[in-house]
Amino acid sequence: MAQRRSFLERISEVLHRHHVNNMHGWIQKLWKSKVSSSAQREQETKKSSPSSSSTPPKPPQPQSATSSLLRWSRKYDVVVCHSSVHSDIQEAVRLVSFLEASPRSLRCFMMQRDACPGGAISTELCQAVQDSHLRALLITPDFLQDDWCTYMMHQVLAEGPMSNRIIPLVQNLSHSQYPQELRFYFYIDLDRNPDRGYNLVNTTVLKYLKGLAENEKTL
Repeated sequence: MAQRRSFLERISEVLHRHHVNNMHGWIQKLWKSKVSSSAQREQETKKSSPSSSSTPPKPPQPQSATSSLLRWSRKYDVVVCHSSVHSDIQEAVRLVSFLEASPRSLRCFMMQRDACPGGAISTELCQAVQDSHLRALLITPDFLQDDWCTYMMHQVLAEGPMSNRIIPLVQNLSHSQYPQELRFYFYIDLDRNPDRGYNLVNTTVLKYLKGLAENEKTL
């Protein structure tokens, strides 16, 4: 009788283990099925949604101040007028080098560098003034004592009196020495901060060229 009970208990234990194993396997299958279904849905969602790497088309960019056709109607953006004294030439070279360097890349005229060899000084000066949008005057004590500089200043004023195309720059000059002909123009004092002065010249030229680009749109 005891042997029969022991045999039945072993059978029951075997059946119980078989049932538990079956349940464990079924749960694993169910979990794998859910994970697989979730991954499949995620992939389908990614396929149906727009790609995150795609970027919307850029709006049309406004015309650059330096790309205006009116800008290229003149040969130079700015002519730098200075005396023939060595120190003034050096200062003009520093200014022009700054304006012509990238990314500014402005077109400058310097008499000592760009005048045609053999050309008449007065002709070269007048032509440079007419071929430039703006005129920067490097006014120093030597500038005021140079007859050609006085001639240049008067030519600049004749081309555009009371216009926004004249940029007076003063160096080593007191306010009382400032030319009366230019008293209605604000000037840039290079003695205070030359780098800031150069940047102001660049800003002034770009502002003028931007105005040309805006006017071009209305033509």
